[in-house]
Amino acid sequence: MITEFVSAYTKMIVGYPDDISVNTKKINDTFYELIVTANEADIGKLIGKNGNMINAIKTILNGCKAKNGISYKIQIVSNSK
Repeated sequence: MITEFVSAYTKMIVGYPDDISVNTKKINDTFYELIVTANEADIGKLIGKNGNMINAIKTILNGCKAKNGISYKIQIVSNSK
């Protein structure tokens, strides 16, 4: 559910939505890392001015923690080759 939400949300922000992929890495039972891979040109859009966009996504993920008790870390990486 979280992975699908982050994928859909980030695809609405970027210029190359087909390049977005979101992978989940389980650290332990209560901590997951979401790795968002995006086109190099879209990294700035996902982070936003002063980090506002990525902080908004983190705020939503913190709200999910209140519901299911699982913490999420989000990481944005470039898919440049």
